[in-house]
Amino acid sequence: MQSSVKCVVIGAGTMGTNLARLMLNKGMSVTVLDITPDVLARCRQALALECDADQQARFVSEWSQVGACDVVVESVTEDLSLKQRVLKEAEHYVGDTTLILTNTSGLPIDELASVLRRPERFVGAHFFNPADLIPAVEVIPGSLTSQDYVEQTTDWLRQLGKRPALLKRSIPGFVANRIQHALMRECLALLEQGVVDAEALDDIVRYSIGIRLAINGPLCQRDINGLDTHLNISRYLYQDLDNRTSPSPLLEELVAQGRLGRKSGRGFYEWDEGNANAYDRKEHELLGHLLTLMSDEPN
Repeated sequence: MQSSVKCVVIGAGTMGTNLARLMLNKGMSVTVLDITPDVLARCRQALALECDADQQARFVSEWSQVGACDVVVESVTEDLSLKQRVLKEAEHYVGDTTLILTNTSGLPIDELASVLRRPERFVGAHFFNPADLIPAVEVIPGSLTSQDYVEQTTDWLRQLGKRPALLKRSIPGFVANRIQHALMRECLALLEQGVVDAEALDDIVRYSIGIRLAINGPLCQRDINGLDTHLNISRYLYQDLDNRTSPSPLLEELVAQGRLGRKSGRGFYEWDEGNANAYDRKEHELLGHLLTLMSDEPN
């Protein structure tokens, strides 16, 4: 695929807006499709403020306004039946060779593909927010996805400046969310047990394992530390780690109280509109610095 590829982003929420921004900044033509006028208007406003005026962006509310396209990225709410309806409608309107991607965080690719006439051109592409900054994208083929479309997907992602990470098969949560939820399960258990408070826990993770993971990844870090050392620690530690198979009672309680995090103004921390926006700016700045440093690493 060339940089002139015509892209459609379905869903104009936070992730859809970030995806459209990413594509526009790489010189691609983008159509954003959303049936909710207010959401579409906010996306248009955000991209008008942040992207060059000569870049091609269109904002539409129905497929009849879309026209020919090369790549469709579905990025609607993480609901299986909704995604299936959206994907089935997309396939009805696009050409036979159009690549159809789903930006799902972990829904089974084969279940999503079950409503499609041509599942061989359907691929999971799990972007991470902010999608215009985070380099990695999980690429998840379904059991019927053709190798040609997998290669088209990875080629297109590289055009976007991404680092496509190909999974051999689709499993619930893929890779990143399984690791993230395993980490969060232990974090919540430590809070419940009164071992540490939220701020200290975040400091420990950010300024110890977090920094090292950004540089090395978990498996390279184990090689550096020594697999025999890891084995010895695992022999006495694993039996004491949290291994529940249901959500944390602390998490259930916070949600029941309406403490949803930033979206409600309070979670583990207090969030008002001012500090939330300031945090966004700080996060983007720090991510940019970190990625600049990491881009200098040898291949």
